[in-house]
Amino acid sequence: MNGMQVNMNDMEAKMNGIDAKMEAKMNGMDDKMEKLKIYLNKLLQEMVSNVERVVKETHDEKKINVNHDFIDSHVGMKTHHIRKIDMRKFDGKDPATWILQMEQFFDLHNAKNTQKVRIATLYLEPNQFVWYRWLFSRKEIVT
Repeated sequence: MNGMQVNMNDMEAKMNGIDAKMEAKMNGMDDKMEKLKIYLNKLLQEMVSNVERVVKETHDEKKINVNHDFIDSHVGMKTHHIRKIDMRKFDGKDPATWILQMEQFFDLHNAKNTQKVRIATLYLEPNQFVWYRWLFSRKEIVT
């Protein structure tokens, strides 16, 4: 029995040693986990601030674009609209003269190229306007 008691004591000593090592490892893991939490919090804060910065820059960029679009669409116009002047409507006759008159009108009002077709449609006789709408609906015209 003495031999068995010695074996039991040895086993118990080994188990105590393993327990001590496990305890030390667990304490080391706790320290590492705490450092990892601190690192992840810093990383998360940095990511959030970067996202906020990107959102702000994107918002500011869109705001700038909107402002430029507004300004560009009103360049050269003090009243922010094109005054209607007496001009003959295009009736299908003498297109060269009508086009020249429209170009003078656009120059006078500093009309943007993107506005010219829409403005010109205001000076079409009903039959010519129907033709324009048909052409526009077929996507055969670029405005």
